[in-house]
Amino acid sequence: MAELNSKQVLQDNKTTDPNSITSLTLTHKALSHVSCLSKFENLQKLDLGFNNLTSLEELKLCVNLKWLSVVQNKLESLKGIEGLIKLTVLNAGKNKLKSMEGVSGLVNLRALILNDNDIVSICKLDNMKELNTLVLSRNPISGIGQSLAKINSITKLSLSNCQLQGIDSSLKSCTELKELRLAHNDIKTLPSELAFNIKLQNLDIGNNVIMKRTDLKVLSSLVNLKNLNLQGNPIAEKEDLVKKIKKQVPNLQILNAKPIEKAMKKEQVGRDDDENESGDDYHEEGTFPGSDKPKKSIKLSKNGKNAGDISETVPKDPDVQKESKLKKEKINEFDKASVRKRKELVQAEKRTDVGGPPIELDRGEERRKHKKHKKSEVLMENASNVDDKEPTKKSSKKAKQNKLSVIDDGETPFSDLFLSSGKVDEHNTLQQNVDAAAGLVTFPKNKKKKKNLVTGAAALQLSSVNDVIGLGGASTWDD
Repeated sequence: MAELNSKQVLQDNKTTDPNSITSLTLTHKALSHVSCLSKFENLQKLDLGFNNLTSLEELKLCVNLKWLSVVQNKLESLKGIEGLIKLTVLNAGKNKLKSMEGVSGLVNLRALILNDNDIVSICKLDNMKELNTLVLSRNPISGIGQSLAKINSITKLSLSNCQLQGIDSSLKSCTELKELRLAHNDIKTLPSELAFNIKLQNLDIGNNVIMKRTDLKVLSSLVNLKNLNLQGNPIAEKEDLVKKIKKQVPNLQILNAKPIEKAMKKEQVGRDDDENESGDDYHEEGTFPGSDKPKKSIKLSKNGKNAGDISETVPKDPDVQKESKLKKEKINEFDKASVRKRKELVQAEKRTDVGGPPIELDRGEERRKHKKHKKSEVLMENASNVDDKEPTKKSSKKAKQNKLSVIDDGETPFSDLFLSSGKVDEHNTLQQNVDAAAGLVTFPKNKKKKKNLVTGAAALQLSSVNDVIGLGGASTWDD
């Protein structure tokens, strides 16, 4: 069992005066006893995390302590801490504490962190008028009761992974509450008294047993709510939930760890996909009363927009069929007349060529013949110029080879490569090769940068882990 040596502490801090030391970090040293710390009367900040301490009795003389961490030791009680009335931050998480006995007299405490213990009930904290952070997650706590009835300074409260059946009116007095974690419990509804917590901005009630929207009716009163988690509840599987929650809480920005707008879009796409899978691919437009317009069958794409495939079902009317038949006959007659006229023109040309009597053609026919001859002349001229154009192609190819040779030149700096090849738009591949060789990543100028969106578990981080609380220094919002 390791015991702390004061001489070693002084040597490590390069001093011989114990009163000059105000802060000590003694983590991961397998310490079981720290009795020598009583000599350090001006000690204000002490970190004894990750050791083998079973008692805090040896710290009762460190009356000037303001910040104390004994996280992950082997503590079964907080006895001995009662006299440390200057403490503003206490972190005793991840121990074997059965109760909160000893903390009620710490009137200056601002952050109390007791997560991952065996605490079954919350003691009254009436005297802690400045307490703003309370973390009791992963303790077998079944109810809050009246322990927080007289505390209105608390802003952050975590009771996730406990055994809560509900919160009733236990948080009614916590009017400054901004962050509340109640995930992984057995909560069935949010009470109407939660409306008193008007400043609430972050609410995590994921993995509970909330089934109906009426159980969340109070959300409409939380006008400052920006971050809400409902994942793991039966209600999270309801259709149109995102749309309805957004309507209920207009200022909401993040729902279920995703930006609300993105969640709404995903919900809409999923609904459209479900409709298509069920075979409901068509939307019928009925005719208005008294209208003779036929019904239209309009095929919809997956996003619900008109896919452009519109088919009409025409009723079998004898008059309509007769009219259609007459139109077809007229078209056929017109086609036959055109063919006949073309044959006559061909015969006229043949008779003229063999010396027969010329047949006069109308002006339209003369123009057509002239156009035909003109086209033939253009084709012949293009054929004769093929040889003249080949050198131009060769010179163009040579120019490309010259540009490629610049890349192969090891003496040319990369800045010059960009100047020599970046001006030609058609050589995109060339430019990409240069960028890759230079170790650069470029983007088109007209491509908009995406905004940084917070998603996933990070979206539910309620606050910075290292909030400065009073003179005691950094506190941990460890959940």
